[in-house]
Amino acid sequence: MSTIIAISNQKGGVSKTTTAYNLGACLAMNHGKKVLLIDIDPQANLSEYLGFEPDGQPTMTQLIMTACLGNVVTADMVRTAIRHSESACADYIPADINLASSETLMSTAISRETILKRILSDKVTNSYDFVIIDCLPSLGSLLINALTAADKVLIPVQTQKFSLDGLQALEALIQQIKSAINPDLEHLGILPTMVDRTKVSQSALRTISDRYGESVLNTYISKSVEAAKSAESRIPLCITDCKLGTEYRNLTEEVLQRC
Repeated sequence: MSTIIAISNQKGGVSKTTTAYNLGACLAMNHGKKVLLIDIDPQANLSEYLGFEPDGQPTMTQLIMTACLGNVVTADMVRTAIRHSESACADYIPADINLASSETLMSTAISRETILKRILSDKVTNSYDFVIIDCLPSLGSLLINALTAADKVLIPVQTQKFSLDGLQALEALIQQIKSAINPDLEHLGILPTMVDRTKVSQSALRTISDRYGESVLNTYISKSVEAAKSAESRIPLCITDCKLGTEYRNLTEEVLQRC
C-alpha cells in the first residue's frame, strides 16, 4: 500500500518543487522505493525538472478535465499519462499550463473535492511505495483535491517573516479538510527551507520551532545555488556531495521514520 504525500504551501518560491523532486529521487535511488511524482501546478516546474516534453499522451490536465465533465477516469487511462524519468529513477504524471482552467470546471463538478483521489485510485497507486504530489501555490480547488487524496502533508516554509504569516491560513485549511473530508490526513511535518545565517532567517527558524514544536522536522534545507543547478541539470542532489545533497538525504531518512 502506498503513502501519498502532498507537498504544500500557498506561498510560491519556498522550495516545494525542489523538495518533491529530490525527496522522490532519494527515496528511489538511495532506498529502492518505487515512486510516482504528481505535478498539479499549472506552471509545471516539476514536469520540466523531470525532463517532460509534450508527446501527445494525456497529462494531469486531461485527467482532471475528464473527471470534471462527469466521465470516469479509469486506471488504464491514468497509466497512459504516467511517464518515467531516468534522472530521478521515478515515474511521474506531468502538468501543463492548461491545468489552470480546471479550477473553473471544478466549481460545477459533482464531488469536486475528490477528483484527484478518484484519479489516484488504489489500482494506480498500489504499485508504488510513495506518491508525492507537488502542489501549486494556492488555497484553491486543486490544493483541496491534493489534501483530500493525501495521507500526509509536508509543508516547506521559507525562513522569512511573510512565509510564516501565510502558514496559519494553510493550517486552517488542513484542519477543515481533516474534519470534513479526509479524517486520515496527517501532518508529516514542517520543513524549514532557504535557511541562511542572516538574523531574519535565524529568527524565523526559532519562531517556527517555538510555535510548532515537534511538527517541525529536524532537517532543514539551506539556501544554496545548488538547488538551481540541480533544476537545470536534472541531477538529483542526493547523489552529489554538496551540502544540499546531505540535507535531502537526511530529510528522506526522517520522512521514512515518520511514515
